[in-house]
Amino acid sequence: MYKESQIYKPFELAKVMDYKTISLYKYVSLDEPEVLKEKLRNYCEALDILGRILLGKEGINAAISGKKENIEKFKQLLKKDKRLADLTFRELEAEKNTYHKLVVRVRKEIVVFGKEVSFKNKAPYITPKKLKMLLDKKTDAILLDARNSYEIKLGKFKNAITLPIETFREFPEAIKKAKLPKNKPIISYCTGGIRCEKAATYLKQQGFKEVYQLKGGIIQYMNEFPNTYFEGNCFVFDDSLTPSLKVKPITTCDICHATSDVMINCHNLECDKLFICCPTCQTKTKKHCSPACEKAPRHRP
Repeated sequence: MYKESQIYKPFELAKVMDYKTISLYKYVSLDEPEVLKEKLRNYCEALDILGRILLGKEGINAAISGKKENIEKFKQLLKKDKRLADLTFRELEAEKNTYHKLVVRVRKEIVVFGKEVSFKNKAPYITPKKLKMLLDKKTDAILLDARNSYEIKLGKFKNAITLPIETFREFPEAIKKAKLPKNKPIISYCTGGIRCEKAATYLKQQGFKEVYQLKGGIIQYMNEFPNTYFEGNCFVFDDSLTPSLKVKPITTCDICHATSDVMINCHNLECDKLFICCPTCQTKTKKHCSPACEKAPRHRP
């Protein structure tokens, strides 16, 4: 016999997750990126896939979204190219397409660094499992964050070395000033792997003896070992971090100082500052970082 609460409890429809958002990258020699650009654009248009694909002679960097079955078709088309056959993907289900347009471009670098990096002798991977084992043992390996300061503000690995950089192209100069010992093991990490792979390989070229890159970055580590050595939350540019990975914030709202990890851009177009702002203060300030910015002439829509 049903209880009254069971009979009259409103029926909640489960969210229909028909779409998938994926990200991928690979440093690989692409002699004619313009040819691949047109091919991938045609694939995406035929499959109604939106997002951003960056190509260069050093490889591919992409984040795209579409119907699940179309994303699977796109992945198989990509892997028909022998240079991309071993691609791996970070995947999340979604209710709808998470991008609003398609951008496919050729650039000198798939992630801007400003220094020549050869991947013929790239830094080896270290798995999340191996990293956790090293952290459990409290080894003297240096954990190096390759991300920007505003990302680090939301969360980082405990005791990691951080650099005062606002863009990845500032990394080489910041490393010079950091004066890290060249004879100690260094493990570089970033959000998903693309920056720490370039950073770690660059360090090898600069004479650091033992350098590693965290395979899959913070995202993969948090998937395998949540609530261990990574403190706070991981900043993602497309707001696609799965809710199961989100933990208690370690930061506070810049306006009211309540606990929050919501980071937004100031809606004053002349400012555009990234700052932490809780939902209540977003409403009060109309998503501006200061009273002066609220009075500015040009704003985001």
